[in-house]
Amino acid sequence: MTTNPAPVTRIPAPAVLDPDQTDLLRALDGVFTGWGRAAGAREILPPPLYPVSDLEKFDVYRNFPHLALVAAPLELAGGAPAPADGRFAPCDVGEVRLGLPHAACFGAYLYYEDTELPEDTLVTLVNRCFRNEDHYEPLRRLAAFQMREVVALGSYEHTQRTLADFTERITAFGAALGLGLERVAASDPFFESGGARAMMSRLSPVKYEFQAGDLAIASVNTHRNFFGERCRIRLAGEPGHVFTGCAAFGLERWLAVLTERFGGAAPALEAVSDAAAGAA
Repeated sequence: MTTNPAPVTRIPAPAVLDPDQTDLLRALDGVFTGWGRAAGAREILPPPLYPVSDLEKFDVYRNFPHLALVAAPLELAGGAPAPADGRFAPCDVGEVRLGLPHAACFGAYLYYEDTELPEDTLVTLVNRCFRNEDHYEPLRRLAAFQMREVVALGSYEHTQRTLADFTERITAFGAALGLGLERVAASDPFFESGGARAMMSRLSPVKYEFQAGDLAIASVNTHRNFFGERCRIRLAGEPGHVFTGCAAFGLERWLAVLTERFGGAAPALEAVSDAAAGAA
């Protein structure tokens, strides 16, 4: 009896953004970056991929195995392999030592690894993020997308002030655009199902998403000292490791929501400019 092979899961390539969409995405990123700079953030530029050993520090492959994507060189010992049916065979691929991040903020913690901060610190960064989703939708849910983040490192009070500030900014900006954003408590797999961190997460939510309809387009996240411990980051004059928190913006998701809301990228750009000017 002949059995049919299991279907191959194909990760669709994100579409190239047209000029109007690109202008809108750049404008949105400018708004969110401007909020960070107004709060005192300096910008850093992370790489698009990391050694697997770096991402492993954050339990990425234990807590997010379903999202993980990795990169590897081709195995050339037997000659240059050729893809078949749009993919290389496992034997065509060499050792997998590079991982693709699914969040931008990892770069901030790795940048400050093994350092002592002189004071509460704020940075902003944007990166390509990669996720192996169970399904994909144009602009709304992509295998590769851009995420802008503003990351606070230092005292717990510093992280909470930052997240409160960005909660207000996101809410006001969404209202100005007529999005009717809903702030929803969400789970965070960085906090394991057992132990003290999980108990604290249940008692006090550590992640809030801002949803436009059924799509989360931004979030504010409290990590407590998880990343501070993993990267051994300290704050001068304080015991223990730093606390961290971040505000995150999925740029293509904002693009999808606003294009639908205003009937195109060009009118959406005008609305974003007006909303940003009104909030300045």
